[in-house]
Parts: sequence; structure tokens; C-alpha cells
Amino acid sequence: MATWSNLNYQNSASPLMEQIIFFHDHTLIILIMITILVAYLMMNLFFNNYINRFLLEGQMIELIWTILPAITLIFIALPSLRLLYLLDELNNPLITLKSIGHQWYWSYEYSDFNNIEFDSYMIQSNENLNNFRLLDVDNRIILPMNNQIRILVTATDVIHSWTIPSLGVKIDANPGRLNQTSFFINRPGIYYGQCSEICGANHSFMPIVIESIPMKNFINWINNYSLDDWKQVLVS
Repeated sequence: MATWSNLNYQNSASPLMEQIIFFHDHTLIILIMITILVAYLMMNLFFNNYINRFLLEGQMIELIWTILPAITLIFIALPSLRLLYLLDELNNPLITLKSIGHQWYWSYEYSDFNNIEFDSYMIQSNENLNNFRLLDVDNRIILPMNNQIRILVTATDVIHSWTIPSLGVKIDANPGRLNQTSFFINRPGIYYGQCSEICGANHSFMPIVIESIPMKNFINWINNYSLDDWKQVLVS
């Protein structure tokens, strides 16, 4: 999650987020080189007294300062296109998670398992529980690490946006439309996100929390969740 005075991206927890950070660094180096070059040329222009009374045209220099920016844009565009296609790629997902945005909470459904669905509301910050203000929820998403996960996102009322920065996932939740993306969590941990679409008065109060655990623990969680459901059915 983001921490104080952190000007960089959050630490990546997926291969896609690693690629996004690499592309950011690559583009930033190019921008710094351009900024230094332009600043150097402008300082020279301000502080020299050279005058050429016979300079009418400079076709060669015009050719150079037309071709060089085009080449620079190619060095940015090719990695960008590669990354865009990688983000849209869907590689045989093991689990499908459906996320439904409401004003102002999220609902989740595990489509591959019977009767696993729940709502996720923000909870109050509590020093005894060591939770984070505006970021923790009562029901976390539980997912296995080192597996491809597909997520289907929609909404019931207004446009929301399901965003987990450390996984490199940001996908809009539109009413009447089902969007999908995928991600791969490569280490265990708890990952926080928020709705990044201004969706109403309580837009700031619908966080997202993913808990990544080993596959063995995930299977135990699935079995325990199913047993709890059956107990509730028998009691009712």
C-alpha cells in the first residue's frame, strides 16, 4: 500500500505491475534527457551574443529537429503498445471473480464455486485491530497466489472503478456492461485499493482489499466457507 512521502509506484505484486514500472522508468529517462537538452539550448540562447546577418534558412537543422522527435516517439510508442497488449491478454484463468459496484460498497461472487458471494463494506479504523483508516473492509477478497485470476466487473447504479495499484489493475464498472481483466499475484500479502471513479457522496468509502494466500490455504477457506453456508441453511 502507499506510504507517507512515497513519490514512486507501490511495490509490485504482479508481473504486469512490474512491466508498468519498467515502462514508467523508461519514459521518465527519455523525458529527463529531453528536458536537459532543451534547457541547455535555451540557456545558450539567452546568454550568448552571436549574430549571423546572413542566416536565412537551415534545412539540415530543420531536418534533424523533425526526425529526432519522431525517433524518440517511436522509442516510447513501441514499449507502450507491447504493454497495452499484455494488459489485455487473458491466459487460461484458474478462478473467476465477479465484482459488482454499488453506492457505496462492493459485492463479490466466486463463479466457480457454489454459494460463495458476499458484500464488502468499509469498517471503522481501530488501533486495537491495527487496521487502516478508509482502507479496511469487513470481508476481504481471498485469492490464491501464483495463479491467473480473471475478474468480471460491473455496477448496479453509477460508474465505479475497481483499482488495485500494486497489482496494476484498474477497470471501470459500468451499469449494464460487463468488463473483464486478469492478473497474477506472485507473492502472499494484503493489497489495498479504492474506487477511482467519482461515484457520489461516499465515493471515498468503498475500499477494496485482497488477501493473497497459498493454494492449500485457499482450498481450506473454500471448504470452510461452504460448511458455514450449509450450517446457516440448516439453522434457517
